[in-house]
Amino acid sequence: MSENKIPQATAKRLPLYYRFLNNLQAQGKSRVSSKELSDAVKVDSATIRRDFSYFGALGKKGYGYNVEYLLGFFRKTLDQDETTAVTLIGVGNLGTAFLNYNFTKNNNTKIMMAFDADPNKVGEEIGGVPVYPIDELEDRLEKVRVAILTVPVSEAQPITDKLIDSGVEAILNFTPARITVPDFVRVHHIDLAVELQSLVYFLKHYPLEDEEEE
Repeated sequence: MSENKIPQATAKRLPLYYRFLNNLQAQGKSRVSSKELSDAVKVDSATIRRDFSYFGALGKKGYGYNVEYLLGFFRKTLDQDETTAVTLIGVGNLGTAFLNYNFTKNNNTKIMMAFDADPNKVGEEIGGVPVYPIDELEDRLEKVRVAILTVPVSEAQPITDKLIDSGVEAILNFTPARITVPDFVRVHHIDLAVELQSLVYFLKHYPLEDEEEE
């Protein structure tokens, strides 16, 4: 099966597998079973075997999976050998946290530049990332295709329009705004307040033991 036919749910789990395999290799382990993977990433064994089946024969029955081989395979599949430049718009509390973290455990994703309207932040380096004036956004985003949006709600759509005009094709939106984009632009919305509200609702109304019985 070609990669563009892989279900989206499977694609979202691949970074989880990659992170665990990275840890295993660091521990000197050469082999892992689907059950060990299952216990570590909290995905059932059948789902893991099905996910892996989309990529052909990655393991042997009774032997499990070769860690080094799997790691190399997923590194290539996830383009880990090629760094993806990311820009961050909005250097508030959340944006600053992202800059300081800067995906240190993810080899292929790095925030290269940030933008903000606050003159007190412009010209600084946070976590080694330079902060530029928001007015320079369209001039500096030549080769950046991915953006993280952590701006006030009122600025979300205008900034999004500028990002698209600058060639950005994927946006991780941390604002509550449901931004409008063309069909060729991918947006993942992450509203932390909504996620927390949902978590509390499930905590109160859907005990884990009930879910396991379903």
